[in-house]
Amino acid sequence: MTDTAVKVDDLWKVFGPKASKIPGSPDGALSREELRDKTGCVAAVKDVSFEVKRGEVFVVMGLSGSGKSTLVRCLTRLIEPTAGRVVIDDHDVLKMSESSLRRLRRNHVAMVFQHFGLLPHRRVIDNIAYGLEVRGVGRKDRHARASEILDLVGLTGNAMSYPDQLSGGMQQRVGLGRALAVDPSLLLFDEPFSALDPLIRRDMQNEVIRLHHEVRKTMIFITHDLQEALKLGDRILIMRDGEVVQVGTPDEVVGAPADGYVRDFVSEVPKSHVLTLKWVMRPPSDGDALDGPELPPTTVVQKAARLVLDSDKPIKVVEDGRLLGIVTDEDILRVIVAEDTVQESGAA
Repeated sequence: MTDTAVKVDDLWKVFGPKASKIPGSPDGALSREELRDKTGCVAAVKDVSFEVKRGEVFVVMGLSGSGKSTLVRCLTRLIEPTAGRVVIDDHDVLKMSESSLRRLRRNHVAMVFQHFGLLPHRRVIDNIAYGLEVRGVGRKDRHARASEILDLVGLTGNAMSYPDQLSGGMQQRVGLGRALAVDPSLLLFDEPFSALDPLIRRDMQNEVIRLHHEVRKTMIFITHDLQEALKLGDRILIMRDGEVVQVGTPDEVVGAPADGYVRDFVSEVPKSHVLTLKWVMRPPSDGDALDGPELPPTTVVQKAARLVLDSDKPIKVVEDGRLLGIVTDEDILRVIVAEDTVQESGAA
């Protein structure tokens, strides 16, 4: 088994007449509006390629209509792709028979949606155990597994409750528990928290981070919220009009936006909360003291600020014993002052 959990190559989803003729044709190069005007077709997903590493949280982000939800549904053929290739755990999804596809959905992939989709007439423990029931697992064994998951997702004591007795956040925990109960290799989240109140949403984001650290599942997370993407993602794919605009780590997206579209997206992000020292360090000059404290280049600026500002010597940025650069209080303050200026102009 390779280190790649999901591999997507040249994926298209075109809606409209003679959709299959669009990928690879001259019309495929048209903008979304031009294509619709000329052919009556809409390219919801247009020539998208990416890889997701095993154990990674990979976030797909874009505004409404960008194609992100269509993309995630194409991965397991809930929506049938028009062209391209999708490989999950070394299985070519687009070549699967219907029976093989059902096994993939039951045994390897689980989805968590914005709308919880809980069974209202069943108690929490049976909602969580539902996927195991579909697999044919006996009642005793599936309840034992569901009881473990109840504790894992913070629902201890709620096994015998019905969904309508729970808050929105707790209902989403049931949905998350149902996905985890079948022990999938891949979890797909389609804007699962967008209907929740801000405080509950933040708690659920923290819950995903905690669960990822505990269970180490590969996760693809769809969102329209940049702050959510930056908080959750090991890497982020940004979509616009069905196409990939940029793929990178949170600090790469904020520190080196691919174009004006991404630059506008990240313009009000508190950069000290996202950028790492590799973005603010500089080569040492003659006369710089090189006996100060050491930090790795992946240290976030905000977390390094206190040490840098309190030190009377430059901080050494070191990786694998190699000096990459130095950071002084001036380098840190440059980021923080620029950040305050953006916030003040936004408030004005």
